[in-house]
Formats: sequence, C-alpha cells, structure tokens
Amino acid sequence: MSSTTGTNGTTTVITNIATLVTNDPSLGDGSPLGLIRDAAVVIDGDRVAWTGESSKAPATDNRVDAGGRAVVPGFVDSHSHLVFAGDRTEEFNARMSGRAYSAGGIRTTVAATRAATDAELEANLTRYLAEALRQGTTTFETKSGYGLTVEDEARALRIAARHTDEVTYLGAHIVSPDYAEDPAGYVALVTGEMLDACAPHARWIDVFCEKGAFDGDQARAVLTAGRARGLHPRVHANQLSYGPGVQLAVELDAASADHCTHLTDADVDALANSRTVATLLPGAEFSTRADWPDARRLLDAGVTVALSTDCNPGSSFTSSVPFCIALAVRDMGMTPDEAVWSATAGGAAALRRPDIGRLGPGARADLTLLDAPSHVHLAYRPGVPLVTRVWRGGTPVS
Repeated sequence: MSSTTGTNGTTTVITNIATLVTNDPSLGDGSPLGLIRDAAVVIDGDRVAWTGESSKAPATDNRVDAGGRAVVPGFVDSHSHLVFAGDRTEEFNARMSGRAYSAGGIRTTVAATRAATDAELEANLTRYLAEALRQGTTTFETKSGYGLTVEDEARALRIAARHTDEVTYLGAHIVSPDYAEDPAGYVALVTGEMLDACAPHARWIDVFCEKGAFDGDQARAVLTAGRARGLHPRVHANQLSYGPGVQLAVELDAASADHCTHLTDADVDALANSRTVATLLPGAEFSTRADWPDARRLLDAGVTVALSTDCNPGSSFTSSVPFCIALAVRDMGMTPDEAVWSATAGGAAALRRPDIGRLGPGARADLTLLDAPSHVHLAYRPGVPLVTRVWRGGTPVS
C-alpha cells in the first residue's frame, strides 16, 4: 500500500477497513467504540475530515486500500519515563528470583542518568519513541525524575520537550540521595529552585506519593507549588500500598491518578465523581509480580480509565501498548473493547486532549492499521506484532 498524504492539504481516503474504531458512538454502532464495519476514513492534511461506510466515501486525491484490516486511533501512552540512562537487568533478574520491589531501586537509574551526556539521553529517548511508534503509539507523555538535581531535571525536560508537548516535571520521584537525611530540604528544592528551572519546559507536575517516596503533606506541597507556576497535577497514587494519593489527586483536580492498585471504596467513589482519570499500568504489575489493579471495580463504578505502559528501566520496561491491552483483558477484568478504548480515548482524557484518541471529523489524523480484521485481536493474539502501518498527523510514519 502507498499514499502521499501529508500536511500540504492533499486528501487521502483509507478504504476497505473491516472494522473502524472511532471512539465516537454517534458515528458508528452506538457503542463507546463507535464501530463502523466496511468503513473508510478521509484524511485532509493532518486532520480527519470524514468517516463512514466505504461505499459512501467521497473522492480524494489519494486512495489507500486497508485490505480488510482493522483501524484504531493511534495509542495514547499517557505515562512513561523515557529520559534515563543505564540498565537494571540485574535488579529485574533478582526480583524474578524472589526479591520484592520497592521504590528505592530508582537510585540506580539516577546515578546512571546524571553521568550520561545530553546526546546519550536523547539517543536513548528517541530509540524508545521509535520503538513505541512501530507499535502504534502516536502520542506519549514522558517525565523527568531520574536526575533529582536542578540541572539534571531541567535538562531532562528540555530533551523531552523536543519530542513531545506532554512533558511532566517529576523532581519528586524519590528524595534525592543527596538529601537522604533532609527530606524537607529536598521538598523545598523541588518546590523552589528546581521548579523555577523546570516549569518553562513542562506542561505537568507529578509526585510519587508512596511509602519510601513522598507522604501526603509533601505531595500536596509539591503539587500546589507546581500548580501556582501553571503546571497541571498528575499523581503516582496508591501503587504499592493504600495511601492519600488518590484523594489528593481528586482534591487538586489532577488529570490522572496513576497506578491505582490499592484503593478503598472512598477512593473509588472519589474518582467516579471527579474529572481525574485512573491510569492503570499493568506492565508494572507484570514486571514486579505485584497485585493487579481491579479495572472491573473502577469501570463498574463509572471511573474513566486509561491504560498506559509506564515504560521505565526499573519496574515496567515495555513500550508496547498492545501488550498492556492484553494484560488488562487477561488479568484486570477488562473486556477487549474497554481496554482498546482506555488505551486510546482514555489516554487522551488523562492528557485532557480532545483532539486525539478518536477518529471523528476534526480529530488529529493519528491512525493505526492492524494486520487483523478486528481490534479484539490485540488481546486475542498477545505478543504478535499486529501493527502494520501508522499515520501520525496525517503522515505515514511506519
């Protein structure tokens, strides 16, 4: 298949789509996925101009035959940690041999990241972005958090901002080893000089609210300081234990509470009655042999759920959203439809981006073509490289 679409105003129709996921119930079968059978999509420049049945597709400059395959919106990975150096293979091997996971392993990556050059960090970042793109991810968020000095956090964000608009300041990943005896001093740094250096390069601010990282009062101080500088909150919440993270996220109107593994009924109710998305990261549970988040409980309560990779070198070293979809269906109580929605529209909600995660008129033309007749194959055929072609902003990129 070939096409010459781009951002120069030319139009392209992708036709003969067996199943099209639009995530717009008004366009398709009335389900949350808005499924259209025997469908077509028209791309005009970098936007979707039309979706519907193939037989009704308008004339365009170019034509692509999908060959009876499925098309889904490009995956939206709303939680990753890709600015890092080093390797934690030994830690993973030890954990799989019986050692428990804790927040402290991050220090290993901090040391390697501080020692790396800017060029090395950027080369690593672009490597994993290309890897993710080949697997259908067209939008990604990524964080700092492996520098934990003013200079290293700021350079991580500068590097990330060259490649995505969804950049998160995570100086509050763990207490810096340099401040091991003075956590309050580190919080003052994160909310003061470090924030001043980092805020111009970020959209979001995040904190790891967890035993071994930051408690509720410290997390509140970090997030409120960031919000005062124009950064919107996100929270690593309730991953390793019950705690105040989810409630704090809801209170501060955080875009997402991420992990959400250990939840009380009050936590679930708070999420259900807020705009805060519960972002689930099954790669972390897979890689740490931890308890799975109960997606079914959240969905049944009416919580908006996103699925993301948490790609990082310590606890979830995968860039594959399809893998996370399969895990969510197999081990977290999600249906295939729910998992695909959460990995596309759910991720868009977690980034508060109405222009992505859907394939209706006006949406950004981010499409993933699967070598399968249905999106269900993402869970039905785990581990199989089903993504055969990707468009980002209307341009074929793989």
